[in-house]
Amino acid sequence: MAPIDLYTWKTSNGRKATVMLEECGLPYTMHPIDISTDVQFSPGFVAINPNSKIPAIVDPDGPDGKPYTVFESGAILMYLAEKSGQFLPRDTARRYEVIQWVMFQMGGVGPIFGQVHHFRRAAKETVPYAINRYSTECRRLYGVLNARLEGREYLANDEISIADFCTLPWVFRHDWQQVDLAEFPNVKRWYDTLMARPALARGMNLPE
Repeated sequence: MAPIDLYTWKTSNGRKATVMLEECGLPYTMHPIDISTDVQFSPGFVAINPNSKIPAIVDPDGPDGKPYTVFESGAILMYLAEKSGQFLPRDTARRYEVIQWVMFQMGGVGPIFGQVHHFRRAAKETVPYAINRYSTECRRLYGVLNARLEGREYLANDEISIADFCTLPWVFRHDWQQVDLAEFPNVKRWYDTLMARPALARGMNLPE
C-alpha cells in the first residue's frame, strides 16, 4: 500500500489526522505545513485544499485505484475509517451514532473552543463580552460531553470511534480554555483513557 500524503500542523484539527493515521496503522508521509508562515496560502497547497486550511490528505490509492484528495478534518477521519474498515461501524444505527457526535464536534466544540482560544490568547485587545460569551458556551459543551459520558467509556457506542478522535484534540487544550477537567469527571476519565493509548499519544505529538 502506497503511503498517504498528509499535509498538517500541530493544531487541534491537525492532530485529528495524525491520531487517526496512527490508530489505523496506515502508512503515510508527513508534510508539515507551518501555518504561522502562511505557506497554506501558497499555490501548491491551495491546489490541494482550496480553503487553505490544514489538514489535507492525498491518497495515491484512492477509489478505483486513482489518487484522491480529501480536506476538512471530519471528512478525512470518515474517509480513513472507510479505507481501513476501522472506527466507524457498518451497522446503520451505530454508524450514525458516531456520525452525529462527529458533527457535534465539527459544528460546536471546534468552533466554540477555537473562539475561546482566540479571544483568550491571540486577540490584540481584551474583549470581555467575547471572552464571556464563548467561555460560557465552552463550559456548556463540556457539560454536554460530561452527561454523554456518564456510564459509558466512549462518546458514541461501546467502542472507540472517530467521534472520540476528533473531539479529544480540542479537550487536550482545556488549559487554554481555563477549564479544570476535575469539574467534569466523566470527561476527565474519558480523556485519561484515550491519552493512555500509545498510537493516539504518538499522533498527538506529530509533527515533531
